Amino acid sequence: MKKKREWAAYVRRVTPYVPGEQPNETDMIKLNTNENPYPPSPSVFEVHRNMDVTDFSLYPELSAGSLTRSLANYHGISDREVFVGVGSDDVLSLAFLTFFNSEKPILFPDITYSFYPVWADVYRISYECMPLRDDFTIEADDYQRENGGIVIANPNAPTSIGMPALEIEKVIRANPGVVVIIDEAYVDFGGETVLPLIKQYDNLLVVRTYSKSRSLAGMRIGYAMGSEGLIQALNDVKESINSYTMNTASIRIGIASLGDEDYFQSTLQKVMDTRKRTKSALEQMGFDVKDSQTNFLFASHRTVAAEEIFEQLKRRHIYVRYFAKERIKDYLRITVGTEVQMDRFLQAVREIIGTF
Repeated sequence: MKKKREWAAYVRRVTPYVPGEQPNETDMIKLNTNENPYPPSPSVFEVHRNMDVTDFSLYPELSAGSLTRSLANYHGISDREVFVGVGSDDVLSLAFLTFFNSEKPILFPDITYSFYPVWADVYRISYECMPLRDDFTIEADDYQRENGGIVIANPNAPTSIGMPALEIEKVIRANPGVVVIIDEAYVDFGGETVLPLIKQYDNLLVVRTYSKSRSLAGMRIGYAMGSEGLIQALNDVKESINSYTMNTASIRIGIASLGDEDYFQSTLQKVMDTRKRTKSALEQMGFDVKDSQTNFLFASHRTVAAEEIFEQLKRRHIYVRYFAKERIKDYLRITVGTEVQMDRFLQAVREIIGTF
């Protein structure tokens, strides 16, 4: 008789986050994980090419000091107001662990980045989801209630819609006793940042990533900005788990990316121009497309089911994101690719729509 696995009763059970598919097909168009379709800055290529790999035998800098200082200089703040981590997911996860420890539930929208409830579950943090309005915008007044902390992605994902900075400040001002995290993963594509408010509100943490606008998803670089007290608390918890979280290559490449502002702005503009053109083309085909301030579009066709379009695109090796959940099951999230990629995507959609 098989002995019962007694240890199994003590395993932490959670439902994990499910990322977009990562197919590996030579002819595919991958528009499902919001990666930037353009390569990183030429400065990144140069630093990578000249990197001395013998340095890899040594531990990286503690707290990624040189990258922290470069980010502080770039944003015009103190290096004591910057925290660096392994992608914004690492930063956000650590922020949940550090700041959300009261008996009260934290608050975030019912339709947002689906990692938030996963972190809450894994750290045993109670939470409540505030429903978006019917137009998928966030109601600031919903966050003026007793809570243990707040997380808002702005612009929001997967809806692509941005919240005005004045509305976000209304939320921060109403919650001085808890930490308010604003996840600005997509803010460079036309959103309104609340970064200047960290000087005014010591409970505000702004989180950014290199994965979207800086074309460095594979390097895993994320960071947070906030008051010295918040950043010190993050560092204290991080140092209690793993002192060396950022690798040497990511630190050096992260610094190089910050030094090429012209390239950065030009690729942002390319994405936003293609986004505008793609939105118009989809609307002409009968789609409702939300006004995006991100590098993706959130679209629903008037007569053809989103899941059907998703499956038929997949057969053509074109990958977009479909969420089979209430309120958004009629929508597709479509990353903005290059002009050539979006032309092929639009042609495939025309063919699919034409069969109904």
